[in-house]
Amino acid sequence: MRSKYTLIVLFFSCLYFVSCVQKDKENNAEIVSTDLSNILVADTLRVATMYGPTSYFLYRDETMGYDYELAQNFAKQLNVNLKISIAKSEAEMIQMLQERKVDIVSYNFIETKDLKRFFNFVLPQSESYQVLVQNVGSKALSSVTELAGKTVYVTPNSVFKQRMEALNNEIGGTINIVDAADSLTNNDLIEMVSEKKIDYTVTYRNLGLLHKYYSKNLNCRLAIGFNQHNGWLVRSGSVFLTKSLQLWATSPETENLQARLREKYWEKSPYFSMRKVKIPKGAISPYDHLFKKYASLIDWDWHLLAAVAFHESRFDSDEVSWAGASGLMQLMPRTAANFGLDKKSILNPERNIEAGVQYIKSLNLTFRKIENKDERIKFILAGYNSGPAHIIDAIELAKKYGKNPNVWFNNVEYFLLKKSEPEFYNDPVVKYGSFGGKETVRYVQNTLETYEKYLSKK
Repeated sequence: MRSKYTLIVLFFSCLYFVSCVQKDKENNAEIVSTDLSNILVADTLRVATMYGPTSYFLYRDETMGYDYELAQNFAKQLNVNLKISIAKSEAEMIQMLQERKVDIVSYNFIETKDLKRFFNFVLPQSESYQVLVQNVGSKALSSVTELAGKTVYVTPNSVFKQRMEALNNEIGGTINIVDAADSLTNNDLIEMVSEKKIDYTVTYRNLGLLHKYYSKNLNCRLAIGFNQHNGWLVRSGSVFLTKSLQLWATSPETENLQARLREKYWEKSPYFSMRKVKIPKGAISPYDHLFKKYASLIDWDWHLLAAVAFHESRFDSDEVSWAGASGLMQLMPRTAANFGLDKKSILNPERNIEAGVQYIKSLNLTFRKIENKDERIKFILAGYNSGPAHIIDAIELAKKYGKNPNVWFNNVEYFLLKKSEPEFYNDPVVKYGSFGGKETVRYVQNTLETYEKYLSKK
């Protein structure tokens, strides 16, 4: 049976054929060759993007990226194949779209007057503004006027160069604006600042903060622009493709997928872990031997324990979160102390994994009434992320409202999400108050998906 979405797409396609035939009869006009109907006939969605920490990259031979996974999902909804073309620059992606070599540019472009003349913007993401990227320290600039006499590297023919040129005119024309080599991307320039190969570049604040998470020496505080709209690009003539994208983007399923992918790529992108943590060829992590050693203590497949560590720290044994969670398994200080770790030993990979396993063992005891092992694992994962108290509340709500208290998906999971609503967190069976459960729900799903991927590579 066809899905509702597919039927709507086919409806758009039929409208397209009728309108094009009528237009061709009346005006002898050339039929647009790459709109929705032609994608369906060709059985292929052609997408352009670029390498980057949130767009597209390879992690241990696996294709990843926020934009890539969304494009993959859209192609799946259309029930067509996905063909990715990798460009070297934003200008090349625009050229590919103009020359009809691709149907969509799946990359976060900033909305400008020039681009709006030729393209539609779809799948808008969070607005952001341009900032100066520099190193922390007493010499860090705190005002745009201090850029006078400084050298700033930017990617050529970019919005960053345009903004710097405008700013240069505003303060008297003394900024030395240097075009970076064509082979360098904005991400490359940010890393060059981090490595102190150059002093300054420009990026968007959200991307700068993502880099800063992994390069603590970066300073992205100095704003040099205002909030701007953004999104993917589609040719303005691709009317029904645009409508189909908008329909898909606003569906609850896509919005939920976006939320999960934002956490995965915009908060802790595997792209940076790949560069920081050296993973031996053929391994999942540098610590596979430790996962194998300690997973047996809880009767888990070691791949699942590795998946937990990946989503906790991206296998960075020195990772310390804003809340104080530390090490591979991101143990909070009190939890670590309960299992014999101090401030120094908490960052020891083996002791951190061992303590994390002991904590999992305690959660297994907490949820021992859930007889099905696979279901109990989901509850343990949720408890590992949020603490067991809120999960226990959700179990009690499930019991009261007729859901299965021993099943996670669509049952206890549902009520964990409801704990942010007064009607539910004020319920007499709730003992631990309000809780925003979205992160925990995504954590369980993401960890299980990573586990499945690890198993597929055995």
